[in-house]
Amino acid sequence: MNPIVRNPIALIFVAILLLVVIGSTFAIVPETKQAVIVRFGEPERILNRYRPNEMFGASGAGLTARLPFVDRIVWIDKRIQSIEMENQQVLSTDQLRLQVDAYARYRIVDPLRMYIAARSEQNVSEQLRPILGSALRNELGRRPFAALLSPERGQMMDNIQNALNRVAVQYGAQIVDVRIKRADLPDGTPLESAYERMRTARQQEARSIQAQGLKQAQIIRAEADAEAAATYAGAFSQDPAFYDFYRAMQSYEASFLSNGDAQGGRTNIILSPDNEYLRQFTGPR
Repeated sequence: MNPIVRNPIALIFVAILLLVVIGSTFAIVPETKQAVIVRFGEPERILNRYRPNEMFGASGAGLTARLPFVDRIVWIDKRIQSIEMENQQVLSTDQLRLQVDAYARYRIVDPLRMYIAARSEQNVSEQLRPILGSALRNELGRRPFAALLSPERGQMMDNIQNALNRVAVQYGAQIVDVRIKRADLPDGTPLESAYERMRTARQQEARSIQAQGLKQAQIIRAEADAEAAATYAGAFSQDPAFYDFYRAMQSYEASFLSNGDAQGGRTNIILSPDNEYLRQFTGPR
């Protein structure tokens, strides 16, 4: 009988050694990971590299072999990672100090460059975090506080993302999105002063709109009066006698029928029969 078979301890040792060799030779690459095979400190090949619009299950993940005790696997996540920026103070163009809290999302698209430049994903995040803060301060420092509350905010986010992406590409990363979670004014007097300036600006804008509306109304009223006067003048020139009679009837209605008090009382008007105002009652002379 084989001596190894007769010695259980030796058999267990051989089994363990065999498992270690198998574990050092074969590895399973998940769908969510990229693998850089490193041999003696130098990258040898890339497994399950990220590709845009890649179909799930057709990426090259699965069982792979390597040289035992020689090749080392560096795992890199294919999924989107986040960079949380610490709360920072930013000075806007209208001299408001803002407390800004933001984050960025990125993905490793070039694992070889990432390994050469940063060695690990943690180092990539540490390198990009101060760049995010710097890009945020530069962009917000060129704009007033009100820009954060307007559609201009989307363009600001795009500018910050482009600035951060120019640095991220050096680490094999691609910035997917940049967002500002909060942008608040400090509590106390600065906040109240900002509210008062915003309130004053809105009141001035309202008064300006009101003045423009009154100006436009006066122009429209003047044009309407001129058109009415031209219409009356045209009618008068066609039949002066009828126009005089029509205007007299309107005057009689306004004088005799509309001069009662609010309770329906009567008003007495004493005029001479020869008064020129009553000429329409006397007929033609």
